[in-house]
Amino acid sequence: MRAQAEATQAQLAIVQAQLEALTRQVHGKKSERLPSKLPPPVPAKKPTPEATQEKRRAARELREANLVTETEVIPVAPKECRCPRCGEAELDVVGEGTESSLIDYVQGYFRKKKFLRETKSCRCGQYIVTAAAPDRVGEGTRYAPSFIAHLVVSKCADSGAQYRLEKAFARLGIPMARSTMNDLFHRAADELRPLWIRMRKRIAESTHVDADETSIVQQGRSSKAYVWAFVTDSLTFYTYATNRSGNTPKAILGGSTGSLLCDAFTGYNIVARVGGRERAGCNAHARRKIFESREVDEAAAALELYRQLYEVERTAKEDGVLGTPAHLERRRQQSRPLFAKLLIWARRARKHHGPKTKIGKAVNYLLNHRRALSRFLHDPKLALDNNRAERALRRVALGRRNFLFVGSKRAGQNLAILYSLVSSCEQKRAGWRGRRRRRAHPQWA
Repeated sequence: MRAQAEATQAQLAIVQAQLEALTRQVHGKKSERLPSKLPPPVPAKKPTPEATQEKRRAARELREANLVTETEVIPVAPKECRCPRCGEAELDVVGEGTESSLIDYVQGYFRKKKFLRETKSCRCGQYIVTAAAPDRVGEGTRYAPSFIAHLVVSKCADSGAQYRLEKAFARLGIPMARSTMNDLFHRAADELRPLWIRMRKRIAESTHVDADETSIVQQGRSSKAYVWAFVTDSLTFYTYATNRSGNTPKAILGGSTGSLLCDAFTGYNIVARVGGRERAGCNAHARRKIFESREVDEAAAALELYRQLYEVERTAKEDGVLGTPAHLERRRQQSRPLFAKLLIWARRARKHHGPKTKIGKAVNYLLNHRRALSRFLHDPKLALDNNRAERALRRVALGRRNFLFVGSKRAGQNLAILYSLVSSCEQKRAGWRGRRRRRAHPQWA
């Protein structure tokens, strides 16, 4: 009876832990941030009024650089065009005027472009020619590339459902069938597929790749489908598969060398093996498991060690040495002892907690994958975690909540193609805006 009671108690503890995890996932906070233990920052020297004004001016110019500017001249009211001293009514214009500005909003609109194709004929009556028709996306397509690009960006960048876009177009006075938008969306993917194929080759040629995957629903399938993300410093590549097997990483990265930063999912084993890519582990996953068992007293020490590891990365980013030999030297001097203490903590905690408890699972994850998790100590180009790939999948998760599913395997693959192009363009633009911001504000560099 005592043994049965102990077994029941252990099983109840496991069920209770699962219930708490589900409750937190549904109703709790998603953030894993802990209160900072850093001392308060030293108050900065108060800037002069001239420096403050210059900073505001530079920020305003940067913000308004891409705005279309229209100039409107406002004349002086007729009743004010008489001098109150001498009564003169003819006043002279002084300078170009005093400038004032407003940020105006102009509602989006459709524009129909008519092309008058010139026709010429010979006086002999034997020859007549008409100018060529303008280029179209497809035979018989009435919509310009700019309009199709708007459809793609609305769905892939803003995660908007097309039935909402259909309502917005109707408000603008242009009713459009949702089926027409779907056809244009898929035609864009067909036209841009060669670029996606080239991106796939570029991903395989990259030495450092981050990878992750998430589920998505395909209409008519009882099992889940998956969108995979492969991220480098300059590209974000997506692909679609109806399963979660290792065939997808093999098709993208098979035969390539370098590093692969991912979680502990076994689907990546086929790529990260001898003669292939070197596997690097995600410390955010290891920390998350410890965070979920933070009610245990021992977890606080491990979370503090992880805070210090991330502090090394933060200061390296602020000092502008990320990915450089100086960053690697900091990791050797500061991060290596911290990670060693983390492993010592895990070995001690394993002696006091069962393998099926939350803290026991966290400890086993850390020790079983310690080689992959410590890979960042030897390569400054490797991040401490796989959050970059996880962030790339946020657009998939938002789309999953808005337009719910994809209609077929072809639709899922077309969505992945357009996700790849839109996300890579945003990645490129973010880098360009960051460089421009540092030029406008050297103190932020």
